[in-house]
Amino acid sequence: MRITRVLSASLLMLGLAVPAAEADSSPSPSASDGGSAPAAAGTSFRTATEIEQGRTVTANGSAGDYMYWSFPADAGQRPTVGAKVKLPAAHAAETWQIDVYDGLRRRQSCQYGAQTRTVAAGTASVELTCVLRTVRAWSEPWANDPLPGTYYVRLTAVDLTTADLGLAVDTELRVDSKDIGGSAAVDGSLAKPLVPGIAVASESDTSESDTSSDADSSSNSPVLSAIEPDDGWSSGWWSDRWVWTAIGGVLAALAGVGGYRLTRGTGRPSRVPPGA
Repeated sequence: MRITRVLSASLLMLGLAVPAAEADSSPSPSASDGGSAPAAAGTSFRTATEIEQGRTVTANGSAGDYMYWSFPADAGQRPTVGAKVKLPAAHAAETWQIDVYDGLRRRQSCQYGAQTRTVAAGTASVELTCVLRTVRAWSEPWANDPLPGTYYVRLTAVDLTTADLGLAVDTELRVDSKDIGGSAAVDGSLAKPLVPGIAVASESDTSESDTSSDADSSSNSPVLSAIEPDDGWSSGWWSDRWVWTAIGGVLAALAGVGGYRLTRGTGRPSRVPPGA
């Protein structure tokens, strides 16, 4: 009798465990599958949500709050930042603005695009666009040229009425880039891209090379930005300008040879006497 009870209890536990194991074996979606995208925005430069170029991301926010994203841009690229804000059904006239900052948190001007827009009361949505200047591989320290590294996007509403503060809004953001090529190439390149933590990392690497590192030195190392271009950061010395320079040199040489053959004549002038 006791053995029968033990067997019954074992079979009952086995029957409950098998469905649970089958349920746990089902695959769960992950970010590595490529099907998911960030669905939140940061509230400051430090907490900016990292996004990739060519993907549309969404976020829920409140009117009056700052929403931050960050993305990588390499030399020779001309980024285009586009945002769409879905507004609530009832709201007053609002002005929305999108700003882009480089890795040094310098505000970058837009070549063209509707960076700031004012919508009338009851408008369903507003779209903003900012086309940046071409990212340069190197620049003078006093210049405000875009440089390779991390770029920050800040979206917010300005001149809000008190009744509209805190209203829920849905946002969509997408960053695309056009490869300009050798026409934007310059002589020189940065030693490191302007990404968060790169300066602290360089200092820590130098100090560790001069002195022996402790066992817990790795725990104090700075965390760099986890985003970068698909093919890595370019070195800055190679561009298609080299190809066009070589082609121009060959054409110039051929033009020189052809001009010489046309201007040298057929030899001795016919009017000169043979004995001269």
